Amino acid sequence: MVVGALLALDAVLTVVWQEPITAIVGTIEQHELAGDLNRLVREGPTPRERAAAAALPNVQDRLAAYARALDRRVPYGGAVGRIAIARMHINMVLVKGSDTAALRKGPGFYDGSPLPGMPGTIAIAGHRTTYLAPFRHIDRLRGGDAIVLRMPYGTFTYRVDEHRIVSPNATWITRDVGYDRVVLSACNPLFSAAQRIVVSARLVSAVPT
Repeated sequence: MVVGALLALDAVLTVVWQEPITAIVGTIEQHELAGDLNRLVREGPTPRERAAAAALPNVQDRLAAYARALDRRVPYGGAVGRIAIARMHINMVLVKGSDTAALRKGPGFYDGSPLPGMPGTIAIAGHRTTYLAPFRHIDRLRGGDAIVLRMPYGTFTYRVDEHRIVSPNATWITRDVGYDRVVLSACNPLFSAAQRIVVSARLVSAVPT
């Protein structure tokens, strides 16, 4: 009876909130990632990276150089920045990578995705029901809502401009559309992986650290 009651409670919490066991795991992972990210910020770019960026002609090129340098330095599954979305009440550490192990830690950049500051389409995936369910309420985002990506080298603000429901193999969502943007993706509907919900947002400001 006790086991049955616990299983029922787990099911109820998953429906109305999120899966509780993986939420504990996700909380621990996010705490460790936050420490890794703080160390990354304290260390900053290497002298060689600073010198290479300083030689570039404008802020946009320097941000791209720092982004590429960070991408080379951080291992797969490592902390690279933060994502903050007021509408969704999240402020979480982002990881490099989007496989099963990486997404257990938090929202993750797609494999091969550029980092903020690099030109093109940035793609980030996240869970909706497990491991802190960072994108549970992705469907609540509205046009004009802000998505803020805070990287060690700069803060990047995007404004939501589109929603789509696509198939799980719709890799075209990451294509270059001629301007810098971020796309967020998650399984759809809740408790199913039959589709993907995709929200795109256009870059409106990039402020160097």
